[in-house]
Amino acid sequence: MNAFGTLLYKELLRFWKVSFQTVAAPILTALLYLLIFSHALEARVEALPGVSYTAFLVPGLAMMSLLQNAFANSSSSLIQSKITGNIVFLLLTPLSPAQMFLAYLVAAIVRGVAVAAGVLLATLFIAPVPLLHPFWALAFALLGGGILGTLGIVAGIWADKFDQLAAFQNFLIVPATFLAGVFYSVHSLPEFWQGASHLNPFFYLVDGFRYGFFGASDVRPGLSLAIVAGCLLALCALALRLLHIGYKLRH
Repeated sequence: MNAFGTLLYKELLRFWKVSFQTVAAPILTALLYLLIFSHALEARVEALPGVSYTAFLVPGLAMMSLLQNAFANSSSSLIQSKITGNIVFLLLTPLSPAQMFLAYLVAAIVRGVAVAAGVLLATLFIAPVPLLHPFWALAFALLGGGILGTLGIVAGIWADKFDQLAAFQNFLIVPATFLAGVFYSVHSLPEFWQGASHLNPFFYLVDGFRYGFFGASDVRPGLSLAIVAGCLLALCALALRLLHIGYKLRH
């Protein structure tokens, strides 16, 4: 196995060996959100015409779980390697910055997609949802995992300790995912907050992913796809640059 394959295998094994914590626990959390919010608001909210509120929640919760876990996978791996000091053994290998980046990124996407798939499967008996456009759903799932996996790499490189990484997640990732239309349609918001929602790239991920299931969205899926693809390219360029110069890794 080459160096890239070895690192990728290590990253995949890293979260899969504790899958009860890294996969099963987020699925349970999403199910609790679904049960609580659907019980409280099912009879009061109609986010999409002809779609029950419980069904409306399912794709949003799956995407939210995907985003948060993709970020957690790459960011926690890098910060642990930096704090324990074993990052030096990785830097001594013949791995190029692009290979390092891809190994962390692919592992983050795999974990995120695994959690999202688990959420969708677990909700089949509670609120089965149609899958009208599977390729749209898959495209947004992969882009979402890519964006948050890359953000996790950037955060893991930038942070020097777990407190800084926790602040990055608690004050940026979690609010952005919760305010991305997971629990509501942006059309239900006042005009100012509708405009503010459109500044959140996570909104386009949730909205586009939901389109894959119901064939309805707040923004045209092609536009959402272009926006999130542009965000991913910009973040990839940043992460590759940081890895290339060894920012906070070699010194």
